[in-house]
Amino acid sequence: MSQKLLVTKRDGHKEYIDLDKIHKVITWAADGLKDVSVSQVELRSQIQFYDGIKTSDIHETMIKSAADLISADTPDYQYLAARLAIFHLRKKAYGQFEPPKLYQHVTHMVDIGKYDKHLLNDYSAEEFKKMDSFLDHCRDMYFSYAAVKQLEGKYLLQNRVTGKIYESAQFLYILVAACLFARYPLKTRLSYIHSFYDAISKFKISLPTPIMAGVRTPTRQFSSCVLIECGDSLNSINATSSAIVKYVSQRAGIGINAGRIRALGSPIRDGEAFHTGCIPFYKHFQTAVKSCSQGGVRGGSATLFYPLWHLEIESLLVLKNNRGIENNRVRHLDYSVQINKLMYERLLKDKHITLFSPSDVIDLYESFFTNQDEFELLYLKYEQDTRIRKKLVKAVDLFSLMMQERASTGRIYIQHVDHCNTHSPFDSNIAPIRQSNLCMEITLPTQLMNNIDDDKGEIALCTLSAFNLGIINSLDELEELAILAVRALDSLLDYQNYPIFAAKKSSMGRRALGIGIVNYAYYLAKNGVYYSDGSSNNLTHKTFEAIQYYLLKASNELAKEQGPCPLFNDTNYAKGILPIDNYKKALDELTSEPLHYDWKTLRKNIKKYGLRNSTLSALMPSETSSQISNATSGIEPPRGYVSIKASKDGILRQVIPEYERLKNKYELLWQMPNNEGYLQLVGIMQKFIDQSISTNTNYDPTRFPKNKVPMNQLLKDLLLAYKYGIKTLYYHNTRDGAKDIQSDLEENIEYTDNTCDSGACNI
Repeated sequence: MSQKLLVTKRDGHKEYIDLDKIHKVITWAADGLKDVSVSQVELRSQIQFYDGIKTSDIHETMIKSAADLISADTPDYQYLAARLAIFHLRKKAYGQFEPPKLYQHVTHMVDIGKYDKHLLNDYSAEEFKKMDSFLDHCRDMYFSYAAVKQLEGKYLLQNRVTGKIYESAQFLYILVAACLFARYPLKTRLSYIHSFYDAISKFKISLPTPIMAGVRTPTRQFSSCVLIECGDSLNSINATSSAIVKYVSQRAGIGINAGRIRALGSPIRDGEAFHTGCIPFYKHFQTAVKSCSQGGVRGGSATLFYPLWHLEIESLLVLKNNRGIENNRVRHLDYSVQINKLMYERLLKDKHITLFSPSDVIDLYESFFTNQDEFELLYLKYEQDTRIRKKLVKAVDLFSLMMQERASTGRIYIQHVDHCNTHSPFDSNIAPIRQSNLCMEITLPTQLMNNIDDDKGEIALCTLSAFNLGIINSLDELEELAILAVRALDSLLDYQNYPIFAAKKSSMGRRALGIGIVNYAYYLAKNGVYYSDGSSNNLTHKTFEAIQYYLLKASNELAKEQGPCPLFNDTNYAKGILPIDNYKKALDELTSEPLHYDWKTLRKNIKKYGLRNSTLSALMPSETSSQISNATSGIEPPRGYVSIKASKDGILRQVIPEYERLKNKYELLWQMPNNEGYLQLVGIMQKFIDQSISTNTNYDPTRFPKNKVPMNQLLKDLLLAYKYGIKTLYYHNTRDGAKDIQSDLEENIEYTDNTCDSGACNI
């Protein structure tokens, strides 16, 4: 290529392109990487250069040229592209590759209003100098290309109009740590900051989007999940809508329990008016959810909950359906159907389910969550009461409609309200669980609000993070990681602001945390076990026992120091009842693994000192944050060895961890013969997890006659999930038959623009 082409420099002047300089940058980025060709990246880049090209465009071309070469056979191009992207990002942020000193950087960022001024008030210049010594900017070089693009697109502070970047990743990590431990005693806080910084910058602990994007800024709302309960009155409906708008605008994903809203045709004011039913109010909530963007980080999303026995159920189940007209569809919300044992019994006995308007049977609605025996007695009573409006539908028809809509939309979720309350950290008589959240892993008590300032209302918030199972070498490492995660997230509860009193009341009273995992598929592959054949059952039992044990121990130790959460007596933990005491005994058929930890002493200490946090664990999808750690998503099997994920930042290719060494050890999603082994594993996890698990079901139609998944298979899996005590079901995924991009490598396209990527519980 001729060197006569001119480049337009950042300050506007022009000079000839220096190909030697480009060669040096690509060679630097390729250092230590396997099977990458500097010359190939150079050649691909140079053929796209043109006279007058901007310096920034040269960098973008080099990055894209390297990224296009990412494949399962040449995975290290994802690090070559990442290093080039880091080089470019730092030049944009600092005007040079070398970052400034931390104190200088923070002072500048506070001055321009990007960082919270408390950082300079709480820490001295000497302490910033000490924190600077903790920093290792070389850790930027361990990001994959997909990680850098996610960081740049969602987490690093920037002007989203001009595209100006203000920071790089290591500053993000150290300042998150500094903010969360700012109120710790002077003699210990730098030690905690150092340890927590190392844990998150080495990807041992994964943080959610609201924390990564928000902590260190003047905006102080970082809870990932918000659960709002709606009553059957205009005041409560309007209060719910107001709460939705406030929290959507502050990066939160929303769960809305709207099951109390009366059915179409119900009388209002003793018959003075005819009720318009649920759908107009669901549309009202949809408008509230979509009314705010979330600072350019993502759009708003919500899941709405209602019971299977609601009188309008047949209309509610089809709200996402592409058929129908706008008047009878509300397609931009997701939905969860609430089911219990009695509903399943009607299905298995081929009986009818009787539908009621909850407003006509208020005590039945309440007992649906608080007391299953009482619910059954009331249900049978009201079925015989001729004064109450009702409708009978064959159970098999109703379940079939539900599963048909779940299959066709993928977004009709399931909540087993009895499991959510019988295997719960909360006493259901005092603090029943009536709903979950956007991604079906949070199960916390809520109370409806009659107005936005209602001091009796309760909006549940949950703050998330995750352990990276793929990186730890021993379960013993979880002890320190649990201490760091629990202390950091608990501090965040006091650090953040609460725009609504009902949310502050819940957060300060219950101090709920939800700590999960990423990289489970890699963890199984490393250990030579699989999803579908039972070989990973014992390992899973042992692993999740360790996770919950160490989380409870960490919260118990924190309670000794700072006291238990004020509403600790609402929990079963206060009675010495642990998750291992009330799990589904059907799980004993799946694993004979014994308990390995000293639960007796822990139980004694919990009864004596309490817990700082009423909940500790939840298993969330973690679609985005897993990319930051170059990890597999949550508990899910990967669809392919290379994922090609479409996001607003373009096409991102990411290779599974240690592909070359472990490619024969991974069990890919569509290699699994059915859902049974996966559901067994989720049930084993649920034995220990005190909240819930984002659980997907997956179907390949080509495995069935006429390429159609039969209804009896869908119902069988649903019953199996119930048998194993699974609390919630999230996505229903159907393989669409599209040709794999590299069929020999099972390389599939995966899209990240799903609900959990646009909703805040996607950590």
